[in-house]
Amino acid sequence: MSSSPRRWEAGRVSSSLTVLGSCGAWPEPGRACSGFVLEHEGFRVVLDLGYGTLSRLLAHLGSAVGDGVDAVVVTHHHPDHMLDLHGLFRARWFGRRDAAPIPLYAPPRVLAMLKSLEDEDPDDVDRVLAHRPLPAGPYDVGPFVLTSRALPHFVPNAGVRLAADGLCVSYTGDTGPDAALADLGRDADLFVVEASDRHQRRGVPPAATTSLHLSARQAGQAAAAAGARRLLLTHFWPGNDRERSRADAAAVFDGEVMLAEEGLRIALP
Repeated sequence: MSSSPRRWEAGRVSSSLTVLGSCGAWPEPGRACSGFVLEHEGFRVVLDLGYGTLSRLLAHLGSAVGDGVDAVVVTHHHPDHMLDLHGLFRARWFGRRDAAPIPLYAPPRVLAMLKSLEDEDPDDVDRVLAHRPLPAGPYDVGPFVLTSRALPHFVPNAGVRLAADGLCVSYTGDTGPDAALADLGRDADLFVVEASDRHQRRGVPPAATTSLHLSARQAGQAAAAAGARRLLLTHFWPGNDRERSRADAAAVFDGEVMLAEEGLRIALP
């Protein structure tokens, strides 16, 4: 299945991932929740838009109305991954109503959640965002082929893999340990993996949530099993010791381990 890209220039090499937010559940002061911008050959894909990410996205674009977003991918409907998508809808509805809808790749409950926030005509959302269900596909998304896998979480979550000539970026969204992670991140140039490390919080036992979230060590193990080249840890529980998370992942993954930090731009591949 294909979506018609609004703009991109084949052959133009300019690839990066920019972190909009790195926290899980709620944002620490000065930070935001899950969100990234993947750019390749002039095409921009937004990956998740949790609390606090929209203003950072608009600043990155240099546009108050979201000009420059070619596609949006949302892994699941938890608000720390999608609530600022409603703000992007409003920016487009009030600021660029006559523009073509932006393709939105997401589980159906993301769209339902978005429409529930509209008290006039929920179908206005469809005039701004053209929904494509996940997990499904593969989809042609500009220069990328988007594939997805269902991963274990409290709600339906789609891990995603965006592959183009000479570049592959994979992203888990939220997940517990699963054999599918090895295929999702197979030989990826960058594997973006949640590392909630809930056990770092006082009173939370080490095994409390490891079936539906990952520790940093488990994230490192997933990257190693996938043969990924670089690992970006994200979705840190507020107050966590991020350097401790990096050390835990590095103990089991030989490649470069990076920490998601708001504003970090990673050159790709």
